[in-house]
Amino acid sequence: MESNSLIPQPSSVTNILTLRYDPSITPNLPRKTSNDFKLPHEENSIKFIENTIVKTLRRQLDTSSVRKTCIALSGGIDSTLILTLIKKTIPDLPIDAISIKFADSVDETENAAKIASELDVNHHVVYVDNYLRELPKAISIIKLPFWDLHWYHVVKKSQSLAKYLASGDGGDELFAGYTFRYKKFLSLIETNSTSLEKIKAYLSCHERDHVPDQEKVFGKKAKFSWECIYKTLVPYFDNALSPIEQVFLADYNGKLLYNFNPLNERISDHFDIQSVSPLLSEEMFSYSLSMSMENKYDKIKNIGKLPLRKLLSKYSMDKFIPDEKLGFNVNTINLWKSVGKSLCHEYLDDSEAVRDGWINKDWISKYISKDDLDVRYVNKFLGLLAFEIWYRLFITKDMSANTTLN
Repeated sequence: MESNSLIPQPSSVTNILTLRYDPSITPNLPRKTSNDFKLPHEENSIKFIENTIVKTLRRQLDTSSVRKTCIALSGGIDSTLILTLIKKTIPDLPIDAISIKFADSVDETENAAKIASELDVNHHVVYVDNYLRELPKAISIIKLPFWDLHWYHVVKKSQSLAKYLASGDGGDELFAGYTFRYKKFLSLIETNSTSLEKIKAYLSCHERDHVPDQEKVFGKKAKFSWECIYKTLVPYFDNALSPIEQVFLADYNGKLLYNFNPLNERISDHFDIQSVSPLLSEEMFSYSLSMSMENKYDKIKNIGKLPLRKLLSKYSMDKFIPDEKLGFNVNTINLWKSVGKSLCHEYLDDSEAVRDGWINKDWISKYISKDDLDVRYVNKFLGLLAFEIWYRLFITKDMSANTTLN
């Protein structure tokens, strides 16, 4: 669904609005298959991971040319570890940590501030009162219809501070961070579950990406079918890997490959910011896939990222890490109540995507005015809002990128 195609492709529309990624775009990272899972290679795993991160940091933050860097600091395991190792590796490099505080959402910036203080780095909190205000600008940059673009706010702030921006991107996918998903997935399958049954279980673990009546969201032009969605996921579940390894493979080849990484890179490129992502090196990919699942994920305690946690413990930084995974987190129910509902009425009541046959008007009318809308439907409406804005920016071209949503 690149902007220069002018006419949206049905598979891209349905994938983005059902899986939240489009496997037809060209990824920046290498695709992985079941063949990339190698025999376990565990010796000195903590030391190897640390040395690999340090080596990548020395290369990407070469002090002969880099005078300062920013880091996106959520207060979680990945960003805290990267910040810790930057301080250890290049102690004299000035660092500005950036955290996002969303209106009416869980505030993680206080914990991030403690981490920044402990490591003696400058800390900046970007307060976002209306998460959707600059959505047309963000979509005009990424050229794809996504609404969950917190990275836009991080990079926009970093532009005023430094030319480099570090992050812990990849930690969840490489070292088993989506523990809430693994636990549910394992509870839904049996030893003899078929690949299709596992695909359906996997999709049910992403229930905030689609709604129970997902097939009714689309108009005829979108040509939606669950069979096409299942076909996208078949290679990840029709192989000899263990079920949890299949989930890791699907996660890597899903939102990381076709959403988080390419969208973040497009935003960084727009603002002329150099990304520093030491967990996304080919060396780290290969090594993480060679680690046994037991050394990344404790199924009994439902705790992931075990080697990264051990590294943080080595530097006495684990005390700052909360048990629950949050990351940059916006409360979409509160967002819906404050501005989301009114904006969806404004743009979807007279939707150009509906008029052209991509989205079903009846589905919108059935739910848009409900006061107690479930979070899954809220998220779907935000996805449809993003698609409508993309459609007006790149297809009908009757919206400006500088339009603000108030």
